[in-house]
Amino acid sequence: MLRTIPSFPVFSLGGGRRAAFFALDADLPFLTGLDARIAAMIAPALADMGFELVRVAVLGRESPTVQIMADRADGSLIAIEDCEQISHAVGAILDVEDPLPGAWTLEVSSAGIDRPLTRAKDWDRFAGHLARAEMNMPIDGRKRFAGIVLGARDGHGLMRLDDGAEVALPFAEMRKARLVLTDELIEASARMMQPGAAADENGPAEDSPAEAHKASGKPGRRAN
Repeated sequence: MLRTIPSFPVFSLGGGRRAAFFALDADLPFLTGLDARIAAMIAPALADMGFELVRVAVLGRESPTVQIMADRADGSLIAIEDCEQISHAVGAILDVEDPLPGAWTLEVSSAGIDRPLTRAKDWDRFAGHLARAEMNMPIDGRKRFAGIVLGARDGHGLMRLDDGAEVALPFAEMRKARLVLTDELIEASARMMQPGAAADENGPAEDSPAEAHKASGKPGRRAN
């Protein structure tokens, strides 16, 4: 039996402000608030550069860190050189648009193999693999789910649990979801890599996205 978990489309940001979710299509992550604002600013530029935005997260308040995860447009993992290119482009946009007061740090990385599932297309692409998801609201007394990804449909991620039950988890209420690292996932990810990619030359694919490129912003943004 497929259980559908209800969703709630709006979160309060405080001060009487409210923000709708940023999820225009299956290629974009499902975000709210400041994360959504930054995603809207940078996603078009990344697309023009041949990359896709996987995740945006702003951590901290006084000196926040902006974490960006991205893929190449063909779905393969990005390399260190790509991280540097994205870092320069995103840093310039944030300097101009100024969504963050004071100083900030930018971190750009690959989504990795045991990647977060932030977009509908991620749930479709990795159908058949094991994943874990955590919801904002408890469902049948639980917030955490683990099982086989079945795809996405109508704003929900579909999953088959260990007991055979199937659930439809609404992206609007999903706190986080991530693939579980298995031998099958490693093999599948290796097949997704482009022939001749830097990861093939330097070692196994799972080792290539280990480092993130960092830069600081305002005042005097510079690469670390």
